[in-house]
Amino acid sequence: MDYKGKVVAITGGARGIGFAMAEAFKAKGARVALADLEGAEEAAKRLRAFGRKVDVTKEADIAAFLDETETRLGPVDVYVSNAGILRTDAPSWDAAGASDADWQDSFEVNVMGAVRGARQVWPRMKPRGGGVFVIVASAAGLLAQIGASSYTATKHAAVSFAESLAVAHGDEGLQVVCVCPQAVRTDMIGDSEDGGIAGADGIVEPSDVADETLAAIDESRFLALPHASVAGYEAARATQRDRWLGGMRKFRRKMVEARGRPV
Repeated sequence: MDYKGKVVAITGGARGIGFAMAEAFKAKGARVALADLEGAEEAAKRLRAFGRKVDVTKEADIAAFLDETETRLGPVDVYVSNAGILRTDAPSWDAAGASDADWQDSFEVNVMGAVRGARQVWPRMKPRGGGVFVIVASAAGLLAQIGASSYTATKHAAVSFAESLAVAHGDEGLQVVCVCPQAVRTDMIGDSEDGGIAGADGIVEPSDVADETLAAIDESRFLALPHASVAGYEAARATQRDRWLGGMRKFRRKMVEARGRPV
């Protein structure tokens, strides 16, 4: 895709993967708008872009962000739904023991944040022949994140929603890309040197995720996999489910033995 003059709107854009994507699109000549709960305006200044405080759990915030983006920059060609949160099953590490609040927060951001974004941006794209909708999910949405049941479940839902968008609107010009990395060097892995469970295949940089995302757009691929090994894991999970679950339990035991916790 020729991004020169294209408008790209990114949620969760003030840092991490979102900001790296903003840099990548900007380097290709795109005009960029950043949304985040904190720091969007400051991050945007670093890119000479537009930034606005947005809470993706509030549809009015997303609508206002898109309205102002269109007024300042023009119609949105690419929308990146990147805002996400991770809640672990701590302190008991009981998958059924996470609080209702953690489950609800995870669902509101990781799933409904993307739903609200699509609900607002697709009607704007459709009359112009379509656009690109990127959902930053996680390898946890194809596999599982041990020790984080609400994250796993909601990221699976995010992947499924991305598939639903692709099926429902692909013939109308909507290209959907679902980004599913394992460990990325962002605030989400905290001070962990190895990324814990998610870092089994190494930690990639946010810029690596951005590069893979742009490659997926250019190659018309649904999945963007910064960790290529995830494709093989997903295939094994689908065809050898009991063996895969046994392997995950073994992995969890090793983590508990080594760290006293399954992450």
